Amino acid sequence: MKQHVDRLLKHFIENGPSGVALSVRRNQHTLYENYLGYSDIEKKVQISADTIYRIYSMSKLVTCVAALQLYEQGRYLLNDPVSNYLPDFAEMKVYKSGQEENIQVEAAQNPILVKDLFKMTSGICYGGSGSEVEKLTSKVMATAHKLEKKEGSSNLREFVKQLAKLPLEFEPGSHWKYGLSHDVLGALIEVISGKSFGEYLYTNIFEPLGMKDTFFQIPKEKKHRLATLYDRLEDGTLVPNNALDRDSEPIAVFESGGAGLHSTLNDYQRFAHCLATGGTANGIHILSQNTIQLLAQNHLLDSQLPDLGWNYENGYGYGLGVRVMMDQVIGGSNSSLGEFGWSGLAGTYVFIDPKKKLSAVYMQQMLPNLEFYHQPRIRNVIYGAIH
Repeated sequence: MKQHVDRLLKHFIENGPSGVALSVRRNQHTLYENYLGYSDIEKKVQISADTIYRIYSMSKLVTCVAALQLYEQGRYLLNDPVSNYLPDFAEMKVYKSGQEENIQVEAAQNPILVKDLFKMTSGICYGGSGSEVEKLTSKVMATAHKLEKKEGSSNLREFVKQLAKLPLEFEPGSHWKYGLSHDVLGALIEVISGKSFGEYLYTNIFEPLGMKDTFFQIPKEKKHRLATLYDRLEDGTLVPNNALDRDSEPIAVFESGGAGLHSTLNDYQRFAHCLATGGTANGIHILSQNTIQLLAQNHLLDSQLPDLGWNYENGYGYGLGVRVMMDQVIGGSNSSLGEFGWSGLAGTYVFIDPKKKLSAVYMQQMLPNLEFYHQPRIRNVIYGAIH
């Protein structure tokens, strides 16, 4: 494995990120672990086991596992309306037509169910310019730092209350669309557990697994370990991206279950490999194997699968917050059926295979991330090297 993976990662650095790191574990053995290149080109700081990364949307898998812990305690059902726990979502409207102040909405025919938050079928989207609802969502996201925390609430809860005032992009349960659903799931965790989202994650996942370098806000004494985020220009030149970091301690603004965590390669691998080996690692139980099986199967209807776009073209369906390998032929993939995971905005990537008790975590910090090129190759090379 080492020869082929080393060659691949060196090829990535020649054409893309300043530095990369990859960990592959199977059963109780580390099959591969390496750190190549720089976390900061200008200062010649090399990528190492101590390097901290913005994992962005790889936060989502952590959020979904945390929420499923409460599911296992009988604190809610997947088919429960979200409004049972977050009353602001009781009377949702769905966008129909118009622009800006002249938009037309109708009352939603169905409630948003908890499973819709996991599955991204809620109708809640990200900010953007592709639709009127995206534009409205952008305004809410842009003012998140101005939200005042109220007594008995949190910045996250206040943010989610603002989201609940917006129309949905579509009828709940009818389509899949990537969005802020997992941030709402974080607020659900707060309400059900009675703890702040960050406190819940620390107590129930990070501390038990020994994830000492995973957090929303990086402690001051560890900030020097954060890798530089680079923009890759068309000619391959890397330019430090400071703009996103100003927003990214958004993630300081509220504890974003969708994109807010920072972590190290080994910390995230501890989490991933615990799931790969049935939800228990070194006597620490995080989630039942039965629940992992529920999480890691396709939950979308055939009519919704094309909404996945690039992931669907690569043979994946979507489970409870993760892509799930459904069709090796469509994807041109040698991975197992049921292999699951997700990736992050800056090119970070995880896949987990409970059948083979295999997990791989890849880290880099670059935009655009070239994930369409990197990630299938990483996966195929790793599966090609194991028996």
